[in-house]
Amino acid sequence: MGLAERTPPTAEEYQRWFDQFCNWGRWGDDDELGTLNHVTSDVRRAAAQLVQEGRSIALGRGLDARAGEANPYPAHHFIAVDGSGGMLDYFGMFIHGITCTHIDALCHLRGLDGKTWNGKLLAKNGMPEEHTGTIDFLRDGIVTRGVLYDVPRFRGTPYVEPGAPVHGWELQDIAAAQGVTPRDGDAVIIRSGWDDYWRLNEARPPFASVTGVHASALEFLYGTNASVLVWDFQDAPIADQNLPNPTHAAVPIAQHVHVVALVRMGMPIIDNAALDPLATACAAANRWEFLFTVAPLNIPRGTGSPVNPLAVL
Repeated sequence: MGLAERTPPTAEEYQRWFDQFCNWGRWGDDDELGTLNHVTSDVRRAAAQLVQEGRSIALGRGLDARAGEANPYPAHHFIAVDGSGGMLDYFGMFIHGITCTHIDALCHLRGLDGKTWNGKLLAKNGMPEEHTGTIDFLRDGIVTRGVLYDVPRFRGTPYVEPGAPVHGWELQDIAAAQGVTPRDGDAVIIRSGWDDYWRLNEARPPFASVTGVHASALEFLYGTNASVLVWDFQDAPIADQNLPNPTHAAVPIAQHVHVVALVRMGMPIIDNAALDPLATACAAANRWEFLFTVAPLNIPRGTGSPVNPLAVL
């Protein structure tokens, strides 16, 4: 089963992917970039040539400082001392979750063997035992070709319906329909229609997976030498994966793509991107490739960073 047969992996096949799609040691035992090694100087120069209009589009959501079901740990924003104004404007936050646009460092998750990227160990508190895999190693940023895979537009629906996750072969179909050939080092940007889903269903987002991308997309990401994954909805829920939970995490957020992409492939993931403005611009211009750039904050030993990625058309 797989992309060629257009069928999702069985539980046994998915388990084999932990080894089949593993990049541990591929770029050295002390590598800190993972699949970003696919972004060469030539890849960056070619991406820069895609800028035609000079138009920049933000892909980051506004930081959420209000508590809700989807965000039980909101960002903190306050003036530290009365009258201090902008001199003491404080901001603090939990980096991960399903509302803030953020990039996951390679140490963000561990597999069932307790190991994270390149076979390194995490401590019991979930932080790296060594200074490795953390977000500060990505401080030089990512500059590459971005490709938008607009799944709702391809399907002719406003959003990806629960129970109908995005599969790897569909990404191949979308690329062909858009006239785009995947290249080494691409930022693969998958739009499932987060905004339209919650607007049309008149519901408040929960802290859980609702719809999104199936684990079968891993074969596409690995086979095309993608460098980074960007998405609005994340992993499709466990019920839509039809696969066992691949982590020890006791949260209602599926991680079937996350755990293989981050831990075994070494692929950074940008969660909760705002992709509607980009989708509108790409459809209007009938072009789906552009210069993509993002610069994480230099947070020593951090497991991720809030980000505002940019697409430059």
